[in-house]
Amino acid sequence: MTEQSAPATPARPRGRRAVARAVGAAVAAVSIGVAAFGSITSAAAGGDPTTSVTIVAPAAAGGGWDGVARSMQQAQRANGIVNSVQVVNMPGAGGTIALGNVARLEGQTDTLLVGGTGLLAAEVQFGSAVTHDDITPLAVTVEEYDVIVVPADSPYETLDDLVDAWRERPGSVPWTGGGSFDQLVVTDLAVSAGLDPADTNYIPSDGGGEAIQALLNGTAAAASGGYPDNIDQIETGRLRALALVAQQPVEGIDIPTAVDQGYDVTLTNWRMIAAPGGLDSAERTQLTGIVRDTLRTPEWRDAMDRYHWTERIITGRELDAFIDEERERIQGLYEELGR
Repeated sequence: MTEQSAPATPARPRGRRAVARAVGAAVAAVSIGVAAFGSITSAAAGGDPTTSVTIVAPAAAGGGWDGVARSMQQAQRANGIVNSVQVVNMPGAGGTIALGNVARLEGQTDTLLVGGTGLLAAEVQFGSAVTHDDITPLAVTVEEYDVIVVPADSPYETLDDLVDAWRERPGSVPWTGGGSFDQLVVTDLAVSAGLDPADTNYIPSDGGGEAIQALLNGTAAAASGGYPDNIDQIETGRLRALALVAQQPVEGIDIPTAVDQGYDVTLTNWRMIAAPGGLDSAERTQLTGIVRDTLRTPEWRDAMDRYHWTERIITGRELDAFIDEERERIQGLYEELGR
């Protein structure tokens, strides 16, 4: 196992019913967060983390963060790393509800939070009062890569073809993606191509599956989405992959990178494990060791293969510097979008 050093605004609801729906959704999200917070506070008593740990996934079951949490749970249970492990799903506000609730558990060592690029982006996007400075980052564990895809019958054979059409008439090439991270990748591509990201016709989708459907039914002409979400459609020939968004070619993925095609787009969807703030160096070291032990298990290796994750381990001071650099980078992309 190698360790690396870190090298659409929603439309306003209209009408009483729309306002009621928006308020209801907000209340529901807060209610879920409060209920889940009660669950973790009842389970967490600041005890020995090798005895009992609660892993918080800041999203609903079935997504990427949930996959990391449950894979860690399985690996820790199977290998006796932690005696009792529970996963709590706490969706809402891009993960910042979970971020705020875990931050309240200051000084407690038996709660872990799954995060990553998307959570850091939500912190910036929503102007969260609680930030990553209020928790204790332990380790980046893996990263996922986005792919730029178009329908199989698209006239765009290469990334250059797509960018040329986009540059000529920005609004005529509708983009989509499964979440805010995917939109940031599109924004990064626009900046690299010398386009104004604010002119991009971006149609948000609720998850990778919906984004794929938008491509297949002609609603969108191109998309940025996670490689695991798109690999089946690429292999069956329904989608054409134009570029892999990675710093360098990845073994086992036969897709040219955007970098190799002249576009400096390298934003990856990394996954991180963190703990509440207020921990001393010995407590942080112990929890980091638990995470490291988990990453060495065969169960975790199986999960990496299943989810098409690529190992990337960053800890300690390198991790603190990495988060600061990524926050600055994400802030810059949101500024390009005029937010």
